[in-house]
Amino acid sequence: MVELARLTSPGRASFSRKELIDRYTITVNNIVVDISIYSEEDKPVPEYVVSITNISDATKIILEKIRQEFISKMNLEEIEKLEQNELINIRQRFKGEIKKLIFKYFPKADDTTANMLINYLIEENLGMGKVEILLQDPALEEIVINNHKEPVWIYHRRHGWLVTNIKIISEDRIRHFATMIGRDVGKEITNLSPLMDAHLMTGDRVNATLNPISTKGHTITIRKFSADPWTITKFVKEGVLSYEAAAFIWLAVQNELSVLISGGTGSGKTSMLNVISNFFPPNQRIISIEDTRELTLPENLHWVPLETRLPNPEGKGGVTMLDLLVNSLRMRPDRILVGEIRRKKEAEVLLEAMHTGHSVYATIHANNAEEVIMRLTNPPIEIPKPMIASLSLIVIQNRNRRTGKRRTLQLAEVTPSGDVKVIMKLNMVKDILEDAAKSDTVIDRLKLYTGMSEEDISKDLTEKARILRWMVKKNILNVNQIGVVIAKYYMGTLYLD
Repeated sequence: MVELARLTSPGRASFSRKELIDRYTITVNNIVVDISIYSEEDKPVPEYVVSITNISDATKIILEKIRQEFISKMNLEEIEKLEQNELINIRQRFKGEIKKLIFKYFPKADDTTANMLINYLIEENLGMGKVEILLQDPALEEIVINNHKEPVWIYHRRHGWLVTNIKIISEDRIRHFATMIGRDVGKEITNLSPLMDAHLMTGDRVNATLNPISTKGHTITIRKFSADPWTITKFVKEGVLSYEAAAFIWLAVQNELSVLISGGTGSGKTSMLNVISNFFPPNQRIISIEDTRELTLPENLHWVPLETRLPNPEGKGGVTMLDLLVNSLRMRPDRILVGEIRRKKEAEVLLEAMHTGHSVYATIHANNAEEVIMRLTNPPIEIPKPMIASLSLIVIQNRNRRTGKRRTLQLAEVTPSGDVKVIMKLNMVKDILEDAAKSDTVIDRLKLYTGMSEEDISKDLTEKARILRWMVKKNILNVNQIGVVIAKYYMGTLYLD
């Protein structure tokens, strides 16, 4: 759909083309929300427009009148100080009072309609208002509030960065949101502590900053936790990596070779870590360690997720990544997943775990395979190069900031000397992952540990690629469905129709 948008300036009027590039609906607390995404030729980014469709304009006017009555009665500073159970009681009390007013203004409303309007007003007053709508859109990865003067920005899975038609009414409101989020998880944000890392009860990661640290105003950045995580079939279907690369990674994971995933911010490192976990057998114990829970493994796996914890305002009670790494080795793990390696001690413990027979899968920030080695061997991590040889594979993820596409950039093996050899790399022009060199180290390790010949390995890779194609053809995309297929494969009971 293309329409003309009027642009006015002193003394003249002109028109610019406005094109509808996407449209869908979501339902939030029985409220039907229409999402439209428009591209306008004179605007640098498309606009994400939220419109509530099952509440009329006349109803919204009355609801705003009810809302204003409650604003006059509420003291946000007092509410911010309440404990979680006290807040629940406040919500229940307001719910009762709002219900009376709803039936006063809408005497013919049925219970479903009344509850919808009550939930709408509760979120506008005690929740995060229209930001709650953004939190419920599964297509969004990031929600960003920069200040009350600018619209809220979002990062959309299909369309990248978009500006919304939602604004927060004041800086005080943004600060209230941040305080409310922190209180729910035992964190606080104040003028003395103007930075906060926290997470919502849904698992979404939150970072908040207060003015004047953020000079334009208070900020909130929410990275959404995906309830429907990336899987190997979604990756190959979206062209993130090829069937052949996926089969090679599967063969390495099946035979307990350790893998390090690298890339820049937002390149899909954690998503790839989640994808690799699709290949774990159900008869092994898996321990995952993260700062904030993002991984979602198949429910049929023997999986124990662990999460770090920051110290309280008195500096007590903190649990670090290193604490959990050391502790995980006492939990008889077969596989260890680590959200991100940042420090020398963490890398040392992980490499020691590899040397003692554990399979380790982790992420690190580096843009290509050579940079991974540079990062590991230089401060602050500074691991001796020969120790890195216990690692088998490095997977490099990349996000094209112009197109928003995420791709596997390189698949590299680690040689006995601790160097890297790229065996597959992305052809940027053709947008396909191509062979770059024949694998030596990984193939030699597979032959040593499994007794397979090169011919056996080639047949195994062909079979794995065939299974992956079958899963994509059958539209098996859900993490638990894939878990069932992989389990049947390992048990020898998988039959392709």
